[in-house]
Amino acid sequence: MSSEKKKEGGSMDMTTGSPYKLIFLFSIPLLIGNVLQQLYNMVDSIIVGNIVGPKALAAVGTGFPVIFMLSSLFMGIGTGATIMVSQYFGAKDYERLQKTVSTIYKAMLIGIVPLTIVGVLLSRPLLILMKVPDDGTLEMATTYMIVVFIGMIGMMGYNVNAGILQGLGDSRTSLVFLAIATVVNIVLDLLFTAGIRMGVFGVALATIIAQIVSWLFGVFYIQKKYSIIKINFRHLKFDKILFKQALKLGIPSGIQQMCFSIGIMVMQALVNSYGSTFMAGFNGANKIDSFAFMPVQSFSIAVTTYTGQNIGAHRMDRVKHGTRAALVLSVVVCVVIGGILYPLSNWFMRMFSQDADVIESGVWYLHSVLPFYVLLAAGFIYSSTLRGAGEMIVPLISSLVGLWIVRVPAAYLLAYFFGKEYIYYSYGIGWIIGLIIPWAAYVRGKWKNKCIVGETPSVEDAGAQA
Repeated sequence: MSSEKKKEGGSMDMTTGSPYKLIFLFSIPLLIGNVLQQLYNMVDSIIVGNIVGPKALAAVGTGFPVIFMLSSLFMGIGTGATIMVSQYFGAKDYERLQKTVSTIYKAMLIGIVPLTIVGVLLSRPLLILMKVPDDGTLEMATTYMIVVFIGMIGMMGYNVNAGILQGLGDSRTSLVFLAIATVVNIVLDLLFTAGIRMGVFGVALATIIAQIVSWLFGVFYIQKKYSIIKINFRHLKFDKILFKQALKLGIPSGIQQMCFSIGIMVMQALVNSYGSTFMAGFNGANKIDSFAFMPVQSFSIAVTTYTGQNIGAHRMDRVKHGTRAALVLSVVVCVVIGGILYPLSNWFMRMFSQDADVIESGVWYLHSVLPFYVLLAAGFIYSSTLRGAGEMIVPLISSLVGLWIVRVPAAYLLAYFFGKEYIYYSYGIGWIIGLIIPWAAYVRGKWKNKCIVGETPSVEDAGAQA
């Protein structure tokens, strides 16, 4: 049954008001949070690159795709839960909203155990498969990954908290959690590397401690500020029907993220084959690239929540207006950021290393991808609208085709025929396909029939109906 409640905490009802204003305001805390997240990651890279050396920088960067790949299936289920929360919140169905939160949290606490074990056991074999050089880089990368997997509960818990709050239209509270993690991480990074000289192990240890602190504070904060959500570890209820719905929505996203991570690992293997210096340049430039694209990522998350709430409220007209607003905002931001970053690429790379070859490698990357940002942005927005509506298969197909059929083969062909500095043009080639497929699905309009509100009873509801 549904019940009416007043706005509480930092939740935002996105079913009324200007789409431009709502998406923009919702995106600002996300953007600040993304800045903190990238600062969180860049501090690791800057400290490691300048204090420990280029091989350590390469080691920290090369382990991320493996970590992301092994955790992506569960993170996909979290994405499904976020969509469910946004649609139930839009429909004012607070009972199923609470049941969804409880179910996903219990699934996380159970699933984190096998994930940690598998991650620890597969870290070194996967790095060897990725052709990480055995010149000290392999050992450091293995150490980094094992420590991160042991503390994986912090990252997963933070992401679950953030996803729940984003579904409610609250993009501000997660910023507090992330700020705590960032401050703790920076302090511990400096202590463990510059002070105690623990190297890559110290960077990884700082990361997991910061994530766990942020996650636990998040649980405490949600308990205090939200009456419609309760996270009680002793009394978490698991609803099989709602979990199946989360799987239905989340598995395509999880597969997409996993396949994307494997594709990145294949690309990383190509990069790694050119040595630690080329790797270090790629990893440093990749941090800058991620930083530059943050505004569009924020807009895309906002569109998913905006779409979910309006789909739940059966406001299809507002979904189209919101998609258009996000496209305009994203294109403008991409043009501005690209225009600033392109001529200053060399200067930004110097934050990570003073090695001329590392800097040159990073500049090759940035100058190859920045001109194509608009394509990537538009593809992100259309895919996010589809996800918010509950259409998960099209974004999956778009990602797989754009990455595996186009980008990865193009990278190897470009490297073979023209040289290593040309491999990054494969990104823009893949992004063209990544735009065409979700755009065509959006125009076709079948996503309008994917709403879960009114079709997914919980176990208790099913029993009552029987």
